[in-house]
Amino acid sequence: MRIVDIKTSRISVPLKKPFKTALRTVTIAESIIVKVMSDNGKVGWGEAPPTLVITGESLDSIETAIHQPIKAALIGKDLSAYEDVFQTLHKVLVRNTSAKAAIDMALYDLISQEAGMPLYQFLGGYRNELETDFTVSVNSPKEMGEDAVEYVKNGFTVLKIKVGKDDIKKDIQRIQEIRNRIGNEIKIRLDANQGWEVKEAIHSILKMEDMGLNIELIEQPVKADDIDGLKKVTDAVETPIMADESVFSPEQAFLVAKNKSADLINIKLMKAGGIYKAEWINRIAETSGIQCMVGSMIESRLAITAAAHFAASKKNITRYDFDAPLMLDSDLIQGGVMYHGNKITFPASSGLGIQSVTNKFGDRNE
Repeated sequence: MRIVDIKTSRISVPLKKPFKTALRTVTIAESIIVKVMSDNGKVGWGEAPPTLVITGESLDSIETAIHQPIKAALIGKDLSAYEDVFQTLHKVLVRNTSAKAAIDMALYDLISQEAGMPLYQFLGGYRNELETDFTVSVNSPKEMGEDAVEYVKNGFTVLKIKVGKDDIKKDIQRIQEIRNRIGNEIKIRLDANQGWEVKEAIHSILKMEDMGLNIELIEQPVKADDIDGLKKVTDAVETPIMADESVFSPEQAFLVAKNKSADLINIKLMKAGGIYKAEWINRIAETSGIQCMVGSMIESRLAITAAAHFAASKKNITRYDFDAPLMLDSDLIQGGVMYHGNKITFPASSGLGIQSVTNKFGDRNE
């Protein structure tokens, strides 16, 4: 099975409610949709959302990377030798991880279709159902408390709370308000998105522990490149600390694991450049006794389907942050994973199970 063509298109979907973090506010989800065609008539699907403040990529840069160096390097490649194909993908240009991720998931879609297996089974098939958390955007304590109550009423038992946008004292007020509203049975995860300084993070996390706020984990409390600071926080508190923006690559995962800078790692396909390198990160983490979460950007159900297949395939991936499609005003994806409240299940069809994507922009071939 050889690659004969690569096409892209764009989709744009409003969010039901603005998604607010310490890094950005999103009101419209935009993505590049990728189709990789093979000589046996099969199509592999992929997706890449632009996330300038994290990966540095825009819609234009993603399409340029795909249609210039990547497409030229991959046309004619034989997917039966997929190790060579993925090595080529990652060597043809540096960074551009979201562009690579979209191609990567389309390639894995084709490979597992050819194998006649759902992708999660092709990759290992450890489990066939996932439970996602739901994210509470950073707003006033009152609004965040109201949102948390709504999400719990909708059946979610794990909430991911965005903090780090302003005064850390206000963050504690936000968490107090949410905990008072939803009780102690619901798991709470915090995501500071690099919004805290090292000393204030340590002081405030210790305070939250003393207050009995029962935080499951805290994600990326300090700046992404401050690995020493991340370790200081991890060593100083009992609450598990998760690295997110600090880990894009296997090399960074190795550094975090070697220095014991975090207790957990959040893998995102858009940071890793796809499933191929995400598997490396997970293996490094697993070897080091570090469990992983698989998360996402603001993506449609297409990219989430690929991430969910990867997450379901591995024992060491124990947490899942796949709520983005539930935030969108409409669903343009036919096929793929299915949501049942907070549960995610997989179609029996081979590959990703994507059938089509509705868009009004048309395909771009070059």
